Amino acid sequence: MDPYLKRVRSENSRYLSYQKHSSSQQGVVWRHWKCLRRLLTSERGAWANKVQPEVKWKLSNAETYSKMRLKLVPNYNHDTHSEASAQRDNMGADSPRGSDLLTLAVAKEAKVSDMEDDQLEDEDVIFLDNKGEGEEESEKEKLVLSEDCELITIAAVVPGRLEVTTHHLYFYDSSSEKEETEDGIGFDFRRPLSQLREVHLRRYNLRRSALELFFIDQAHYFINFRKKVRNKVYSRILGLRPPNLFYFGSRSPQELLKASGLTQRWVCRDMSNFEYLMQLNTIAGRTYNDLSQYPVFPWVLCDYTSEVLDLEDPAVFRDLSKPIGVANSRHAQNVREKYDSFEDPTGTIDKFHYGTHYSNAAGVMHYMIRMEPFTTLHVQLQSGRSGLLADKDNMFDCADRQFHSVAAAWQARMESPADVKELIPEFFYFPEFIENMNGFDLGCLQLSQDSVNDVLLPRWATSREDFIRKHRKALESDYVSSHLHEWIDLIFGYKQRGEEAVKALNVFYYCTYEGAVDLDAIANETERKALEGIISNFGQTPCQLLKEPHPPRMTEESVARRQARMDPSPPNLFEQLDKLRPFVEVVSDGTPLVQAVVPKNQTRSFIIQGSDVLVTVSANALIGTHSWLPYDKNIANYFTFTKDPTVTNPKTQRFLSGPFSPGVDISAQVLVVSNDGRLLFSGGHWDCSLRVTQLGKGKLLGRICRHIDVVTCLALDLCGIYLISGSRDTSCIVWQVLQQAGFSSGISPRPVQVLCGHDQEVTCVAISTELDMAVSGSKDGTVIVHSVRRGQFLRTLRPPGESCVSPHISQLLVGMEGHIVVQTALEGRPTAKGSYSLFVYSVNGCLQSSVVLEEEVTALHLVSEYVILGTVEGNLQIRDLFSLGMVVAPLALKVPVRSVSVTKECSHILVGLDDGKLIVVGSGKPEQVRSGQFSRRLWASTRRISQVSAGETEYNPTESAGK
Repeated sequence: MDPYLKRVRSENSRYLSYQKHSSSQQGVVWRHWKCLRRLLTSERGAWANKVQPEVKWKLSNAETYSKMRLKLVPNYNHDTHSEASAQRDNMGADSPRGSDLLTLAVAKEAKVSDMEDDQLEDEDVIFLDNKGEGEEESEKEKLVLSEDCELITIAAVVPGRLEVTTHHLYFYDSSSEKEETEDGIGFDFRRPLSQLREVHLRRYNLRRSALELFFIDQAHYFINFRKKVRNKVYSRILGLRPPNLFYFGSRSPQELLKASGLTQRWVCRDMSNFEYLMQLNTIAGRTYNDLSQYPVFPWVLCDYTSEVLDLEDPAVFRDLSKPIGVANSRHAQNVREKYDSFEDPTGTIDKFHYGTHYSNAAGVMHYMIRMEPFTTLHVQLQSGRSGLLADKDNMFDCADRQFHSVAAAWQARMESPADVKELIPEFFYFPEFIENMNGFDLGCLQLSQDSVNDVLLPRWATSREDFIRKHRKALESDYVSSHLHEWIDLIFGYKQRGEEAVKALNVFYYCTYEGAVDLDAIANETERKALEGIISNFGQTPCQLLKEPHPPRMTEESVARRQARMDPSPPNLFEQLDKLRPFVEVVSDGTPLVQAVVPKNQTRSFIIQGSDVLVTVSANALIGTHSWLPYDKNIANYFTFTKDPTVTNPKTQRFLSGPFSPGVDISAQVLVVSNDGRLLFSGGHWDCSLRVTQLGKGKLLGRICRHIDVVTCLALDLCGIYLISGSRDTSCIVWQVLQQAGFSSGISPRPVQVLCGHDQEVTCVAISTELDMAVSGSKDGTVIVHSVRRGQFLRTLRPPGESCVSPHISQLLVGMEGHIVVQTALEGRPTAKGSYSLFVYSVNGCLQSSVVLEEEVTALHLVSEYVILGTVEGNLQIRDLFSLGMVVAPLALKVPVRSVSVTKECSHILVGLDDGKLIVVGSGKPEQVRSGQFSRRLWASTRRISQVSAGETEYNPTESAGK
């Protein structure tokens, strides 16, 4: 070629590349400006519009520790899909069905007869030398590995590059047009290796080419590589020895399940049915990030028509020993005959009972059609953009084939063995997917001409929340608990493959099984790509975890007998609420005890086993670090508490550095203990600082002044990574807690986010990193929810009041599933009836219950499904989270309560009183108190809380109050 033409082509190519890059950068800048403008003009922004646009919602990627995706976030690119609705109406009911009509034809050379375990041997992992403490921090960050890859999300496959360094994992999005995501513009991320919790080998499109990374704040990423690259990346990451990484040695799913001990925990009822199924799904390769490998859950009920659901009646439950295709026993003979009579002349296709799968992408979209991004994915599937059908205009599926009624969906399983869809996890925790909150036009049913809108619920459900709650109770019922192992055998166990699967009528199309197809063996690239698209939507069978029968679950009675006989662990207080017993410890006599907490992640060496630390702070800023040991059968005590001797010795007493701001009372609101019990974070100081104190020595480690007024409240997230502070300056700041050698060492001086929006001082805060929520309450009567990662405004909650006086927010908490508990008080009317109220909102801002309180709440704590309240009149109340009704009669302590917390084993409630006493509430009764041992006894009268021990005197609240 002429050198001149060659140079021209090269220059044209360079110029086009520049134009493309410039256009991409311009698009990114424009999107950033749109985000900033949206923030400033939002409801609580500086330039707030008087008329706010209607907000449309989509499902967030945020996930709880129980692997629930609960949170909705604003969808700023909302599409009504009106064209898809119109096209469906034009096509009528005879439009193609999508994946139900697919047939798979796989070349013989792609079929695999023998399957090897997907794992690496320990010798394949090269571990780097351990660095000493401090040396690791000072070491310069070095690049370890860089590989091209794809980030797999529900809605997109994002090309990019993964870089592994000695300190971080980086992903760089190389898309030509970067989208706006929850975390910013594009899918780039930077994560510290120190926060990496798990790394799992994964399949993608039946190839063993992917990794899934899980971090301690519940963020997770599904990354696909070239087939031979995956194992190299995996071994390099393990070789860096991330400090929080769980590593079981073997990486095959079967060995991982065995090493985890999860099965034994479930058998002994140490975890719920839901949690166990989610763990099995995760180990078997199921993930929310890949629709073809979405987590699978069973249909558990067969009664969707009764007015009342009786979970004590076995007749309301489905037979879990049979596949869903033959849940109606009348279909068994037809299914068996189909299997016996099938024969493929080419010898490629093995016999099968069902031509569709119980879990596939189309099935997930079928259930989640009302919720973005699944709505868009459904439309794309119907329009052929997934590669299944010839391209055509956007359209919804026919209304009669959509998920419009729970009862009708079950009836479809009963009428035809061809519909074998099991359920998805959302049926047990996510009421929003049942509601058409975005107002999509889903069409009308042919016979009745009724429009399809919200899902029609069973008669026994009064609301979407009631349906989910009762459905979850059904999953956790005694009947399901005693039969769930049979369903596990079918999906994950020994009846998944081989002769046992044939006997159980549980054989599916062979391409869905792990290791059955080697797509790389197909030479023709066009055929291979087409087959990849088909398989990704047809469904994949989970990895087989067990090759022998799964053990059944123990009954509650058997577990109780076993624990009484051999389990030394303390009983769960919330399982024995009818046996509550209070005991007293004198910590700082006469000075209010404003904080008493047992940090939950205290670490000890394997050689030295002993008690935990119980941290107390008194109203005079006196710090105590006491020895705490819960109930032990070998001691036969309710608990063992050894008072910190420095508390009573003026020469060794440790105090928080002061002074505190005038008008600020030292309270639990401005005090937070780190999860490992090493640091105490405090606010309320005169210089508007946030201070960090070392608990062991009482030494001030540092102070940070970023607020311009006094810090009024603090809160720590569940995993101990982020701290949030609120101030009189009406702002909140999110801080990162620094870690060194696995222990808390301080706070990063640079804030993660600065959150604004309140009109008056912030009175209370809460944070949930796993749900990406920062929640703040104010004297202006509002509760504002922001995202943590971007600082994005999500919504404002305004608890109603019963008078013209606007209530201010006194306290708030965020639960494990995102429930927001809010306590309000009417300003200037502390003694008026109805001045105090309690509200519970869902994670998505729906008011679920409320109650007017008879007395002022001075302490609030949330654990599991219970709200614990301490009052100014000295009552300790335990209420149900969902109804806010009393679970047991209040415990009368007769002295104002200043703090409430629950120990990490949920064995005791710790209550700090206004007179300096620590009340320890336990349950049950020790079998025997051995002579010579330190013991505690409870007076029979509920009005007298006594401690009897060497040198101690009885404490009578009634007499004390009268002095």
